[in-house]
Amino acid sequence: MSVKQIDTMNKPQITIKDIAKALHVSPSTVSRALKDNPDISQETPNHDQANPPAHQYKPNVLAVNLRSSRSNVIGIIVPQLVHHFFSCVLSGIEQAASEAGYHILVAQSNEQYEQEVKIVHSFLTARVCGVITSLAKDTSRYDHYQELLDNDIPIVFYDRICTELKTDRVVVDDYAGSLSAVEYLIQTGCKRICFYGTDPHLEINKNRRNGYLDALKKYGIPVDRSLMFLCDTRERAIALTPDLLESDTPPDGFFAINDETAAGILYACKMVGVRVPDQVSICGFTDGSVAQSTDPKLTTIEQHGEEVGKCAFSILRNKLEGIDRGTNRIVRTNLVVRGTTK
Repeated sequence: MSVKQIDTMNKPQITIKDIAKALHVSPSTVSRALKDNPDISQETPNHDQANPPAHQYKPNVLAVNLRSSRSNVIGIIVPQLVHHFFSCVLSGIEQAASEAGYHILVAQSNEQYEQEVKIVHSFLTARVCGVITSLAKDTSRYDHYQELLDNDIPIVFYDRICTELKTDRVVVDDYAGSLSAVEYLIQTGCKRICFYGTDPHLEINKNRRNGYLDALKKYGIPVDRSLMFLCDTRERAIALTPDLLESDTPPDGFFAINDETAAGILYACKMVGVRVPDQVSICGFTDGSVAQSTDPKLTTIEQHGEEVGKCAFSILRNKLEGIDRGTNRIVRTNLVVRGTTK
């Protein structure tokens, strides 16, 4: 019987056992033949048939890792795959890893600490060679990441980093991006600018908040804490913004932690009949598909997610190959002016 005659209609992938059964040899013989082991005699029956086309037999990468001392699989943790920035980061990692001959194992924490811990433990079981990760919003304990380090598995954090562990990291210049956004709002006439931020313990919130505050101070605008809110989703922005717009002293500008929140602000303005940008200016942060699908299109800060992903992989690869530079990389941002500002 030839390998081509093995019934694979109900099997997603041919295994070594399938080939061995078809050729009436042991699985170990097939395994050695697939690796062109010289111990396999050319007289072994059907030896030539133990080399199936590549599309028919593909070794299980994780299984190979369990049998070998060195893995070439990198674990990737993404807080939310639907978020444009994170999907761009993943795209950059995937492209760079593929070109370098590494495989990736991707998991989504869905912004949940408990899920993040489970993912890390699954990566330990799979014996990944390294991990590239961004913290879930509610992650404030890091024992699971310390466990990776204790097992000599290097970590590179991106975007939402952990400052309590000695690891490499890649971030966008959140402070400079925020500063330039709020400066532009001020320069185009805004004086009462709201800041919609995310969880206070996250470094991205601290840096973007500091950029907002320093821009106000630079132009001599008093800091009004009543204009600063924990609001980082479209739904929350839609619920919060109308009351602010209809107050006795409404804001004339908004700087949001991300484009989804900025889009929620824009929607709320339309709900109460406030004209954008004539009466209120809005700036987001990300520059994904959301920014270009609103009407008017969002002014925002471009984060360059693919570059972040490629940098993160490059740093991890250097560590895996013995070039340990203790790298912290900052990717520059830039302001993209569109229709929600003057």
